[in-house]
Amino acid sequence: MNKTDAIGIFDSGIGGLTVGHQIAKLMPNEQIIYFGDTKHLPYGDKSKDAIIHYSKNITKFLLNQNCKMVVIACNTASALAFGAVKDLCKQKAIAVNVIDPVIDFTCTSKAHSVGIIGTKNTILSDVYASKIHALSSEVKTRSLATPLLVPMIEEGFYQNKISNTILSNYLEKEELQNIDHLILGCTHYPLIEDEIKQYYKGTVEIVNSAKIVSKYIEKKLSDSDLLNESPSQPQHEFHVSDFTDSFEQSAQHFFGERINLKETRLK
Repeated sequence: MNKTDAIGIFDSGIGGLTVGHQIAKLMPNEQIIYFGDTKHLPYGDKSKDAIIHYSKNITKFLLNQNCKMVVIACNTASALAFGAVKDLCKQKAIAVNVIDPVIDFTCTSKAHSVGIIGTKNTILSDVYASKIHALSSEVKTRSLATPLLVPMIEEGFYQNKISNTILSNYLEKEELQNIDHLILGCTHYPLIEDEIKQYYKGTVEIVNSAKIVSKYIEKKLSDSDLLNESPSQPQHEFHVSDFTDSFEQSAQHFFGERINLKETRLK
């Protein structure tokens, strides 16, 4: 691993771009190689075996690009496939998931009653609740699967009447009443963070995983003496397993530049 090697990031679609965007802002000298598995979107309703299979294939691809770090920018894959990804990386790269940094942040905050929203698989895994309770028995958790949000976001439906209606129907459910923190347990959800904040009107602290994970990654690279501090203009790479216009538009929006999007089919 060298300081100038890229950071590899993968997700089922555009959600992980929220993490990539924050990494680029915080660490402008780092090159990013992003893989969006749009062919298999969404991961939230796939089997555990399928998600592990997809995650291992993408990790192998990123390792072949000499990435010094592999970031699973997907909560579902982080919950179900992190062990498999970590085993593949071993001494070749640092493996990072998007769940553990958020757990650490939440348990060191002033949270008392934490709401968690995510895909069906993330919520069914109970990974957030179990890890929070293991670190802090005083923090109560309430979880709710919100399966319509990822396809809604992937189709570009946010900041409009459709997204407001769907969000309100979820957030007003009994499971999310009387909370003081809300974990956005999917990297797609920061794209609708403003709408969620508008709903709560400042009464609930929104835990944005993209910002928390990017700070964690900076510290991890620095502690491992792998942070690229040499001034550079990195050329980011974007790969998808199935080309979509929405992905290209979202990536250009986040990174403020014309991107080179490649369709890369994996087994």
